[in-house]
Amino acid sequence: MDQTVTQSRERIMALAVIRPLNDTASFMTESERWEAVRRRNPAADGHFYYSVRTTGVYCRPSCASRPARRENIAFHDSRAAAEAAGFRPCKRCRPNAPPLAARRAAVVAKACRTIESAEATPDLAALARAAGLSRFHFHRVFKATIGLTPRGYAAACRARRLHAELPRAGSVTEAIYGAGFGSSGRFYAVSETLLGMRPRAFRAGGVGAAIRFAVGQCSLGAVLVAATAKGVCAIMLGDDPDRLVRELQDRFPKAQLVGGNAAFERLVARVVGLVETPGAAAELPFDLRGTAFQQRVWQALRAIPPGDTASYAEIARRIGRPHAVRAVAQACAANPVAVAIPCHRVVRQDGGLGGYRWGIARKRALLERETKLRDTAR
Repeated sequence: MDQTVTQSRERIMALAVIRPLNDTASFMTESERWEAVRRRNPAADGHFYYSVRTTGVYCRPSCASRPARRENIAFHDSRAAAEAAGFRPCKRCRPNAPPLAARRAAVVAKACRTIESAEATPDLAALARAAGLSRFHFHRVFKATIGLTPRGYAAACRARRLHAELPRAGSVTEAIYGAGFGSSGRFYAVSETLLGMRPRAFRAGGVGAAIRFAVGQCSLGAVLVAATAKGVCAIMLGDDPDRLVRELQDRFPKAQLVGGNAAFERLVARVVGLVETPGAAAELPFDLRGTAFQQRVWQALRAIPPGDTASYAEIARRIGRPHAVRAVAQACAANPVAVAIPCHRVVRQDGGLGGYRWGIARKRALLERETKLRDTAR
């Protein structure tokens, strides 16, 4: 949850930055500029402005207003040039103000600060009123900007405070209220999802939590498999087995890490088989914890057949969040079980491999293996 809050902040900051113009885009000729206006191309914003003789206003190329007739339009290299020619800024696209994305990011950033500092989750109407927007519009802008609803962001903030409060509070109850939960009943209803174990065990650094693990070898290098009594909670790939074990230890330094027995070795063999022969993930029991958004993304990833790929944008559309492409990429990066949740099947819009938590070479090898197996089966 702490990662969720951090990623949301980074997303807001990225949107709030007014980036330099793309040097590869010229928009120098009148025909290029007219085509940009006709298509309302946001990539042209900042390169030039256009004025409309019949209305006396000037606009950004991406202005949502219906374009005027070509003979009534003139182009200007700057706002100053448009205003010197006697035109006033359009009230719809506000070319004299920061870009819409930056204005929205500023509104959402202010709301996030309010949520983070509040003892209880602020009312949606109050947040919208402070932003100068309707409840519906504020909710939509907030969710589109950071990939979470205001309530979801508040829950992530509470979870982050809870992680910080439990080790230092005088009691679990004190930590619950210190983190902003209105009642202990509400907390205990979601405690294991937030913490991955009972609150007292988390408070003690994982004491009493039994995690069985073992390290095996596959064609991609070392593979660590860890599981609770409920199912597999981690599958890690790497070159150094000791480093994989240290990563598991760092997650819960006081948990009871138990070496694999004969039954667990069979589970590891099944995971190795999954790496070598994709498509057997449904046979594995899982104990995966993440935000509701992450769970939706992971479920969508498991629906991608071996040998196929999907872009981050496609996954965002499949889960009904077409504007949350960056949040989808972050959910892929947070995937705790390599290969079983096939985040390696997600690529960039242009077909490029993009990133992979366990190394691009492994991602390429997995995709090549799956494509070969798919083509052989046809």
